[in-house]
Amino acid sequence: MASIFNIGVSALLAQQRALAVTANNIANASTPGYSRQRVEFSERAADRIGSYFVGSGVDIGGIRRMSDELASAQMRSVSSAFHRAEAFSGLASVVENLLADEELGLAATLQSFVNALQDVANDPASTSARQAFLSEARTLVARFDSIDDRLTALEGEVARRLDVAAAEVNSLGASLAELNQRILTTSSASGPPSDLLDQRDKLLERLAELVDIDTVTQADGSTNVFIGSGQALVLGGTSLGLHAVPGRFDPHQPELVLRGGGSDVVVTQFLTGGELGALLDFRREMLSPTRSAIGQIAVGLVSAANAAHANGMDLHGDLGQALFAVAPPVALGASTNTGGVVPSVAVADVGALAQRSYRLHYDGADYRVLDAASGEEIPVAGVGTPADPLVFDGLEVAFAAPPAAGDAFEIRAAENAVSGLALLVESPDRVAAAAPVRTRAALGNVGDGAVDLVAIDDPAHPDLRATTTIEFVDATTYQINGAGAFAYAPGQEILVNGARVVLTGAPAAGDSFVIESNAGGIGDNRNALAMIDALAAGILDGRTTTLQGAVGRTVAQVGTLSAETQRRRDAQAALLEQSRARLDSLRGVNLDEEAANMLRTEQMYHAAAQTIAVANTLFDSLLAALRR
Repeated sequence: MASIFNIGVSALLAQQRALAVTANNIANASTPGYSRQRVEFSERAADRIGSYFVGSGVDIGGIRRMSDELASAQMRSVSSAFHRAEAFSGLASVVENLLADEELGLAATLQSFVNALQDVANDPASTSARQAFLSEARTLVARFDSIDDRLTALEGEVARRLDVAAAEVNSLGASLAELNQRILTTSSASGPPSDLLDQRDKLLERLAELVDIDTVTQADGSTNVFIGSGQALVLGGTSLGLHAVPGRFDPHQPELVLRGGGSDVVVTQFLTGGELGALLDFRREMLSPTRSAIGQIAVGLVSAANAAHANGMDLHGDLGQALFAVAPPVALGASTNTGGVVPSVAVADVGALAQRSYRLHYDGADYRVLDAASGEEIPVAGVGTPADPLVFDGLEVAFAAPPAAGDAFEIRAAENAVSGLALLVESPDRVAAAAPVRTRAALGNVGDGAVDLVAIDDPAHPDLRATTTIEFVDATTYQINGAGAFAYAPGQEILVNGARVVLTGAPAAGDSFVIESNAGGIGDNRNALAMIDALAAGILDGRTTTLQGAVGRTVAQVGTLSAETQRRRDAQAALLEQSRARLDSLRGVNLDEEAANMLRTEQMYHAAAQTIAVANTLFDSLLAALRR
């Protein structure tokens, strides 16, 4: 009877604990991150009675936390990818909307500028047409400025969000290190407390939303956390700090470092996934390339417009001045440099200008130039002196004095170009719509030869507008101002004092043609037409891409990357839902299941109580028999 009583008590206590666990599951059914628990029963060792064994009851072998480390790790990985795509998509859509607007976009504004120039060509003497052209030029500059200001603001937003995200990573890392300490001090033979493990998983899930992580659970129950390419964030009860610090080349583009043990380890290039990865990827893959592309377009516009405008003549009879100004390329010295020199950088060939930035390294003897994003080495000519500058991708880089060995520089060819974009011509009468020279055939000519201006090759030539006569000695030979003997072929172009003219037809001996100043040519539109042609011609990418083509390409690149990221976000959202559903099916509380467990456990509890009652009755019967 004693054994029956002990068996009943053990069952009663075991079912009581099971009821408590079930009640706790029900109570935490809505608690975020809670993992349901299940009691695992174990049979007590049997008692030997004679030649056989009789069971002695039940014990609680453990309370199992229903979770799965592999499923949790998979869910964190998918969550990190989703939050990376979501954050990137949100930022990318801002850039896409900025560039793709059909009415306010750069393509529409550039076309309005060209249309206004066409109106000047249609009526070059019209002050209102000239004023409208300058107004459209100011609008174009303002549109470039607006885009650049918004992209600069996005750069500042990325920097602020990096700082905030790094601070939250540090807070989570410190909490995980503290949990590791508590797990070490409170663990029993059956393992760590379930509530601490739930807190740990919740922190890890939030950390994965910020950056891709790897975790390693130690034999003592603590969890180590690694980011990037294996850099430790949490080791046992110690956490390192992730900090956003001023960039090595640009303080406005912060880098991320792990700080611990008195030294900083730069991990910017290693971090992936999550919001931090999205911010870094957005800055590298979209923001900087877009700023470079817009800057390249601005440099191409200024180069073509200024060159064409300089070839013309305004209403005062003066040669055209520069129409626009633009910021030159930028050279930034690394904060670790020991030398005190920064190179000068100039655009030598707009057609060779590329949409990228560069890292220039000096080892004390030679210079190396690398693509700042990919690390690809760029071929370089020259030695880097003012007399023989380094030449690559349309740039000329010169040092007034050699830098120190180990110094490095970042060269931004066009990323900051728009910051200096400005309209220099303010007065309508300074618009150089006319050609500076005109051509005519002498009235006494007997042949059918003709002369036309092709282009101004050298507007700075001192004798550009001096009167020049081309006189034919015979049908195939001519002189210039009575000197020389030059062979003539129909359709031949001739360069005279910086002006290039073409002779056509069949001049006769004694025929002459005059190139002279176009003074008073207020109705002349030849240079306005030449400017239109110059703006419509291939300017960029080795003179193969027009300005409108470059704008369209930039908009397409941004739109394609934005759409790709949105598709990735949608796909990752579906995967995240599946992963979360799988994990919830393992650890989530099902109230119907818990209700059934409670009913079954209650019945078993009553049965155990009845066992004790039976044992008591048997004991009373035995005592009564002994009294007789």
